[in-house]
Amino acid sequence: MTYADLVFTGGPVFTANTVRSRARTVAVKGGVIVAVGGDDVRDLVGPSTEVVDLAGRMLVPGFQDAHAHPVWGGLDMLRCDLAAYSNATEYLDVIGAFAVAHPDDEWVLGGGWQMSAFPGGTPTASALDAVVPDRPAFLPNRDGHGAWVNSAALRLAGIDRHTPDPADGRIERDADGNPSGTLHEGAMGLVNRHLPEEPLERLTEALLVGQKYLHSFGITAWQDAIVGSYGDAGDPAPAYLRAAAEGTLTARVVGAIWWDRNAGLEQIPSLVERREQFRGGRFAATSIKVMQDGVAENFTAAMLEPYCDGHGHFTDNSGISFVDPAVLNEAVPILDAAGFQVHFHAIGDRAVRECLDAVEHAIARNGRSDNRHHIAHIQVVHPDDIARFRQLDVAANMQSLWATLEPQMVDLTLPFLGAPRDAWQYPFGDLLRAGAVLAAGSDWSVSSPDPMAAIHTAVNRTAAPGFEEGDYEAFLPEQAIDLATSLTAYTAGSAWLNHLDDVSGTIEVGKYADLAVLDRDPFDGPADRIGATRTLQTFVEGERVYAAGDA
Repeated sequence: MTYADLVFTGGPVFTANTVRSRARTVAVKGGVIVAVGGDDVRDLVGPSTEVVDLAGRMLVPGFQDAHAHPVWGGLDMLRCDLAAYSNATEYLDVIGAFAVAHPDDEWVLGGGWQMSAFPGGTPTASALDAVVPDRPAFLPNRDGHGAWVNSAALRLAGIDRHTPDPADGRIERDADGNPSGTLHEGAMGLVNRHLPEEPLERLTEALLVGQKYLHSFGITAWQDAIVGSYGDAGDPAPAYLRAAAEGTLTARVVGAIWWDRNAGLEQIPSLVERREQFRGGRFAATSIKVMQDGVAENFTAAMLEPYCDGHGHFTDNSGISFVDPAVLNEAVPILDAAGFQVHFHAIGDRAVRECLDAVEHAIARNGRSDNRHHIAHIQVVHPDDIARFRQLDVAANMQSLWATLEPQMVDLTLPFLGAPRDAWQYPFGDLLRAGAVLAAGSDWSVSSPDPMAAIHTAVNRTAAPGFEEGDYEAFLPEQAIDLATSLTAYTAGSAWLNHLDDVSGTIEVGKYADLAVLDRDPFDGPADRIGATRTLQTFVEGERVYAAGDA
């Protein structure tokens, strides 16, 4: 008799398979699931078998985050981390205390502030000067599309009233044209090119901090949405390779190599070379990240029609397409033919359409592939483009936590989109009804990596318990999706997107025992409590990588 190494019993098992069947027992041997069935486990349990009594709690496949930045998230946790705070006074207090506690740091670095904490979403250098007067400070906001800098940083970068805006960004200015302290999109590069490079040891430490945090939410795999040279934090890829070589990378990770929007097709050979270099253990960089536009809050998301002025009148600004569509329509077919998956960032309806158009060009030139291209964020999607996701086999990579009313949406987005675009946001229900493949992610450290909080919002279109920022009604409730669909998107859907569906994403015999134990059955209770569900234990190949104190 061959006994299992690990057995789960006594609670519901969400398998996430095509028929969404449930079981009550899962057995693991050698890191692989060897049995899925009913309550009788006597034949599987031997003297050395560990038995986990679920006690009515739910076992699910390990969550897979289809769009995250764990190395940078870990680095934020090691720097001046503002993510836990919500107003300008708190931010300045924390930054000032950090600066005092780190007097030898050449720069004050950190980030995670919310745009809604400041008038117009734009903090000022003068406010930051009051707490960091002696050295440059660079603090990206929570979504990473803007940065708060002080006067020392502006001086070091040579930014003044005569500095032109870069083509892919904007310098926020006061009434006299002087830079006021907020840099949007590509304008951040004017400062972050001067930042000290983080050593590999620090980036590896950040990866392990981020990995531990993600495991605490039941996450066993992810797609790192940017590897390669980008921003101030350094390239995450060497940290993944080092952790993989040292055996400390316990998650499965697909890397998306950054497409340099300031270059063209000539960069493709180097991307092919990096794909071969960036491969080891549980890490493989097989995707290409194309950031096609910015974000709606700073008016850089690419829109088919111009933004409104807040009073229902069109302006002359319709956002920025970071990659010229003509270049995109040439690049994507070449990348597709080379076997790359393309991971698009698209917030505005024009950006979404440009990405879909580029995939359509790839299909016309190459035929259909199994590269599994996907568009992340999909905030505003024109109704005419909904069905194209299914028609073109493009996955909808949802960041569901954002699909709710909160101050940033109410104050900085809705007035400037105007009707009917304000009702085209995060159309998960329409995409599901159109037959699109749904995958899910968090964009951490832009927002919380908690899958159950995001699933709560996908189901309710309201903020999860603990995430509320006011008393708001459901946001476009007709775009809600059911709990099973959302759970499946965050497990099997993301596994499919990551080309990991042959080994993970569902609870089936022959797949790796990448699993999470929840503290309850979220189906057995009111929908408005889904987001209160916690992860108690996380397993990768049957090895426990996280256990809560009350597990």
